[in-house]
Amino acid sequence: MKATLNVQGMTCGHCKMSVEGALNELTGVTNTEVDLVTGKVDVTYDESKVTIEALSEAVEEQGYDVVA
Repeated sequence: MKATLNVQGMTCGHCKMSVEGALNELTGVTNTEVDLVTGKVDVTYDESKVTIEALSEAVEEQGYDVVA
């Protein structure tokens, strides 16, 4: 599966690394691409191993807001 998360608060390379690192640590996530300009995070994952809620929580634990 592929999902796009809308994330607010990312402004720099460190933000990008934090979000990518948090998502890539989750079991089932195979790829993460962060676009700082648009605030969009494309995540490729195995839906049998991880949920959208878990992806959002991982981002929010880094201090960023996931918006619908």
